Amino acid sequence: MDEDISKQMVSQCACFWVRAAARRLTRDYDEALQPLGLKMTQFSVLSIIKFSQPKSITNMASMMAMERTSLVRTLNLLEKNGYVLLGQEGYRREREMKLTKAGEKIYQKALPLWEAVQTTFKARLDDDEWERNIPFIKDMAFGPFDKKATQD
Repeated sequence: MDEDISKQMVSQCACFWVRAAARRLTRDYDEALQPLGLKMTQFSVLSIIKFSQPKSITNMASMMAMERTSLVRTLNLLEKNGYVLLGQEGYRREREMKLTKAGEKIYQKALPLWEAVQTTFKARLDDDEWERNIPFIKDMAFGPFDKKATQD
């Protein structure tokens, strides 16, 4: 019985395979951004700051399905490298975050590198498959696990 469960874990465990896929994707994106000295996590943080203008680190961590402490480390590194400006923590731990000129410049340099990897990844699926899978991927990151809850 234990052997059957072990085989099932290796062959069908959602967590196992999604984490393997995430590691692979992260490696591909990291390799593309490496000439700029960026990691995909850092590029994602720059993107969120640029377009979503989060009001707090906690809010931003939630937007990224990321641990707050990991995000703080990434933000501190980006600030040290001169890419982001972090304001003082204010009411309800709100904190202004914005890209510096250097942050905007590195973001613009990184964008075509990201786009090349994204295009390569998307080419594995046709457009309809891609569009059908995006909601599922987002649901895996942010949605409930109970399928009935997603249908209500």
